[in-house]
Amino acid sequence: MRLILLGAPGAGKGTQAEMLNSLLNIPIISTGNIFRAHIAEGTELGIKAKRYIDEGKLVPDELTIDIVKDRLNQDDCKNGMILDGFPRTIKQAQALDALLVELNMPLDKVINVEVADEEIIERMAGRTVCSSCGTPYHKKFKVEKVAGICDNCQGKLIQREDDRKETVKKRLKVYHDQTSPLIEYYKRQNKLVNIDGIGSVEEISLRVKNALGVN
Repeated sequence: MRLILLGAPGAGKGTQAEMLNSLLNIPIISTGNIFRAHIAEGTELGIKAKRYIDEGKLVPDELTIDIVKDRLNQDDCKNGMILDGFPRTIKQAQALDALLVELNMPLDKVINVEVADEEIIERMAGRTVCSSCGTPYHKKFKVEKVAGICDNCQGKLIQREDDRKETVKKRLKVYHDQTSPLIEYYKRQNKLVNIDGIGSVEEISLRVKNALGVN
């Protein structure tokens, strides 16, 4: 099965990708992880990508597609894959469509995890993490016993820059401007499945499995 996971940052698509990876035994393909792996290995693609990343620029679509193509050609993708975080724009989606035709790897479904912005802001802005051991907390869902102190190692709890309210709002604006048009794009291809992203992880996972006809 070949899948794309869509959803705003904080919608929980990464958690559902892990569930599907375990259930279907197909790899999760994250362009961020692929970039890091190529850079660490010092490949030609990695060296090119690193130049842009070191300058704080976005990696060009053409290079991103080359890296995705290299990954899709690996043996573990023969039975399918889960694309998480790619494509991000209509241009990338069109390039991916052409690539999948070239590789004879037709896309099965696009899962769009729907969560309102207000819910995402509450989820992400409420997160803290231990500066020493990395244990995550949340002011609503997982509250520490002593305010600001980790239950496990008594380290100080901090809030990551990405989880600050204003940062979350900026990330959501980028998502709505650049990525949310993909919802209509894949709807026109009859590939889109909308999933309610509110509820427990198990409840959301069940909706995804039902939509895909797997268990």
